[in-house]
Amino acid sequence: ITIMKETGAIDRVVAYIKTIAPGNKVAQILILNIGIGTLLAALGATPVSILPPIMIALGYSSFVAIALPSLGYDALCTYALLGIPVVVFANFVGLPVQEVGGYFARFMPVISTCIALAMLWLAGGWSLLWRGFFPTLLAGITAGFIAIGMNAIGLVTLTGIAAGLGVVLVILAYLKLTGQTLQDRSRLTEADLASEKKVSLPAAISPWIILTGFALLVNAPFLPFFELVFNRLSMPIEIIPGSPEKLRIFWQAYFWILFSTLIALPILKVNRTILKNSLAKWIKRAPRPMLASAIFFAIAFIINHSGKNMSWELLDPANNMVFVIADAASRLFGRFYPAVSPFLGLLSGFISGSETSAIAMLTGIHLSTAEKIGSAGLLIAAASGIGGGLASVISPAKLQNAAASIDKIGQESQVIRVTFVISLVITAVAALLTMLWA
Repeated sequence: ITIMKETGAIDRVVAYIKTIAPGNKVAQILILNIGIGTLLAALGATPVSILPPIMIALGYSSFVAIALPSLGYDALCTYALLGIPVVVFANFVGLPVQEVGGYFARFMPVISTCIALAMLWLAGGWSLLWRGFFPTLLAGITAGFIAIGMNAIGLVTLTGIAAGLGVVLVILAYLKLTGQTLQDRSRLTEADLASEKKVSLPAAISPWIILTGFALLVNAPFLPFFELVFNRLSMPIEIIPGSPEKLRIFWQAYFWILFSTLIALPILKVNRTILKNSLAKWIKRAPRPMLASAIFFAIAFIINHSGKNMSWELLDPANNMVFVIADAASRLFGRFYPAVSPFLGLLSGFISGSETSAIAMLTGIHLSTAEKIGSAGLLIAAASGIGGGLASVISPAKLQNAAASIDKIGQESQVIRVTFVISLVITAVAALLTMLWA
């Protein structure tokens, strides 16, 4: 994404997005923040950096411009960065991605719709919510059932891409059928027009097109490449005896993002100066999130393997943190623990700033507690992941990122007071669903 910014590719994409559904707040909010926001997150971009300036250019307040991009992709945060959170979940529970994906997907129609309705309420109160109720319901259900469908055909890691595109196409079709304007270039500035001359739209999105193509090749179960990169080239490293960590470098999203970027360099006309500037910015920005992820994953492994001796054997379960926490949780909450798990995920996601980290820290505890109370452990752990995704809208780092992109540092504190309540309400919906299903 840094190279795309340096070459003007992101500016070109932004210029095109500005022309979609002019004057229609409901359509703009749904297309930008659910459709394009989910798509950007799935492709490794950051909606909270890209979308707020577009919202401002379209006439929205700074409060709305900060809040909506932080909320829009939360339901499908599980499928961000080609599904890294669900992949991490699969690794922790020791099951294939296709097998565990359904536990997350079943929440999506309801949670996506709740988020879409919450965005309209934030942007225009109850009047806008009721005015846009039908297209909002349409967008939420579309995203949710695409998630279920992608899991059914075994393409879980491409869910975010498919759902984002699906929402955009469905809302555009709705506008067309109701006779509303689809595109208008009147809002484009001189800078937007200059970006159009600098790079074509196909060239600007070429890294994402290439990435999507390779992601499809290595994830489609009906092609031979998945078996090759996932199983035959799994690259296991055994640190803990009997529990090898499979790196699967040639299957991971990070590898294909790098590979797609390299292939797109000639298309984007990247010169030595652009490459040097991009590398300098990457070196400056990358260490902090990498270190944060490493710390929270280290905490997760300490929790999971605490109490073991030098031979990695657990002689007394009472010395293991997972056992102790699960035992206490089962005694405290009993059969109501499934309703608590999404809130624990929300708290963990708020602390760590990442659904992936929340999954890493809590999955073992959820599985152990569920076993003690006789509930569906995978479902409870997945519900916690959903809660971790909803934490994006109350994550200080993400809200600050959104505020910084429109030079409104400090306003995120006003946003979080409102979005905190919204996150609690939607998490409560997830908790209710978990109780019904677990």
